[in-house]
Amino acid sequence: MSVSSETEGYPLAQFRKTYFEECAELMDALQSNLELLSSGNEEDEVLHAVFRSVHSIKGGAGAFGCDDLVAFSHTFESLLDALREHKVPATPDLKQLLLRASDALADIVNAARLERQLPDDFAADIRGAMQDVLDRSADAVAAEVTPVAESLAPAVSSEERRYRITFRPHTEMLKKANEPLLLIRQLRKLGALATDVDSLRVPELESIEAEVAYLGWTFTLETSVSPQVVRDVFEFVEDDCDLSIEPADLQAAGQYPAPPAETGPAENVGAIAQVAAPAPVSSQSIRVDVDKVDRLVNLVGELVISQAMLTEQGLSLPADRYPALIQGIEALAQSARELQESVMAIRAQPVKSVFARMPRVVRDLAATLGKEVRIVTSGEMTEIDKTVIEQLNDPLTHMIRNALDHGIEAPRERVAAGKPKQGTIQLSAAQRSGRIVIEVSDDGRGINREKVLAKAQDRGLVPRGANPSDDEIDNLIFLPAFSTADVISNISGRGVGMDVVKRNVQALGGRISVQSSFGHGSTFTLSLPLTLAVVDGMVVSVGKETFIIPLTAIVENLRPQAADIHPVVGRGDVLALRGEYLPLVYLDRCFSIDGAIGDPCRGIVIIVQSEGASRVGVVVDELLGQQQVVVKSLEANYEPVEGISGATILGNGRVALILDVARLQAIDGRGSGGRREPTTIASIETSGDITNAA
Repeated sequence: MSVSSETEGYPLAQFRKTYFEECAELMDALQSNLELLSSGNEEDEVLHAVFRSVHSIKGGAGAFGCDDLVAFSHTFESLLDALREHKVPATPDLKQLLLRASDALADIVNAARLERQLPDDFAADIRGAMQDVLDRSADAVAAEVTPVAESLAPAVSSEERRYRITFRPHTEMLKKANEPLLLIRQLRKLGALATDVDSLRVPELESIEAEVAYLGWTFTLETSVSPQVVRDVFEFVEDDCDLSIEPADLQAAGQYPAPPAETGPAENVGAIAQVAAPAPVSSQSIRVDVDKVDRLVNLVGELVISQAMLTEQGLSLPADRYPALIQGIEALAQSARELQESVMAIRAQPVKSVFARMPRVVRDLAATLGKEVRIVTSGEMTEIDKTVIEQLNDPLTHMIRNALDHGIEAPRERVAAGKPKQGTIQLSAAQRSGRIVIEVSDDGRGINREKVLAKAQDRGLVPRGANPSDDEIDNLIFLPAFSTADVISNISGRGVGMDVVKRNVQALGGRISVQSSFGHGSTFTLSLPLTLAVVDGMVVSVGKETFIIPLTAIVENLRPQAADIHPVVGRGDVLALRGEYLPLVYLDRCFSIDGAIGDPCRGIVIIVQSEGASRVGVVVDELLGQQQVVVKSLEANYEPVEGISGATILGNGRVALILDVARLQAIDGRGSGGRREPTTIASIETSGDITNAA
């Protein structure tokens, strides 16, 4: 029997895609648990979790002809099985070998997914090292067992066990690409196997359907492995079959108690089967293609826009004449918002998938640099939109590499400074005020501000004689082509790194800041939106135009007194607020808007978080209210506009631009000088197709 190339709506390619998606999840779990094992957590549950990951990867590889993957994972699995049964000790060298094997397994899985052929000797040294450990373990066990075996007299070896396995596939099992023949081959590898086929369910020839499982089997297996290893063979199909695993001879396998005299054989067998095969727990999740979820998000977005238009029209209706209609519109608005939040929750994923890759980066780079470094993660289950997660890997990798290369000192230098020989990098995630905050901190040398300033002045990035603040010096490391490395290497020195991080973070609608104490370490903080598809915003008017300011960026709003506004030569106006001076940004100057009030004392000043940790005041005419809006890509439908992160469609059908508050101050400086082409909403509405863009 073989897997059909295409069953009812289930092409083999789809099964293959699903298998490798599961492999990615299993590899993440494997890496996480191996890191726990490396850090000293040798609990049985951790060992079992590591074993299950490798076993599950191996279990599906054979169905798709991935022979190299099966062979490597089999040796890996055998070593893990010996480890969890405490046949080999969890020494530091063994833990390092397991980490190397995990890296090699990831490469083999990736090659199989891409159908790319690896060299014949790929990872042969790792596989050979694992086999050597197994061979030494077998020799040690044999040396210990022989004297004991000679002193025992029973005719039947206490190591051999006999199991009777009843396996009845459900009719739809084959449709899920589960192949009974592969299971039988796995059982044969465990020991002597006798097979009895049950063909009672096979119908007449004309009624047979190729994708339906009719046969059943009863196996008698003689093996020395534990019952759990036998059950693991059926791990993939336990929910799609009737399965019982029981000892074939209770008296001979001395570890099983004899049945009580008052219990009949049938009752006893039923009791054993119940213990051996617990009722499977029904699945609480389904696997859905990402494209389908994205399509659903777009449709819900269009629904929200239509609902906003209905709400806008409903406001013009007299409430006493159309009470039912207005009540229905309000109910629709509530349902649309709940639907939108539910759909966005489907897209949310924990950052664990990204965090799980960082220990490998630390381990490999630390070995290259000759440093001793450990990474501590927290908040891995914090959820964020899938689109944001996909773009987090590169910035975090750059930051980890920067902390290792520039932050963490060499072991001798750390000891001389009174620090532990092993450096620590902490990676954490948490939700705060509707955003996700990711911090990367280290206990290294921190930022040498004198060296940074000197390098910046040498390269003409900072004028000679300037006296920047500590925060301004720290932020110089984000400038393009800036590096403090004295020697160019494959790790640093080319000026490509932190400026890329900053651009990537800003492209996600986020911001990055750094805090450092020389000699004690640095902390980089990323503040990112939870989703890029929807934003809660404050609707404001400037002249005849309307803008959206994300609520997460707003600190407060106020109408200042004239005495609080102070002009600064060459810097524009500043607002004196509770002992602090905040620069003012005039939107009418930024975007050449006619008819705006332009006077902060007659309009409104909205205090927002700008680039870094600074705050600025945005001058607008009026606040129109809060609204949840669907973000449309301005770059995809029109062209990039500096100071604008996206656009949305309001209830009246007009386009409103979403402000990029992190860049407003720079835009205002150029706008007031008249050196930029004015960007108006009217030009976007007339020349773009944003009103119809999904």
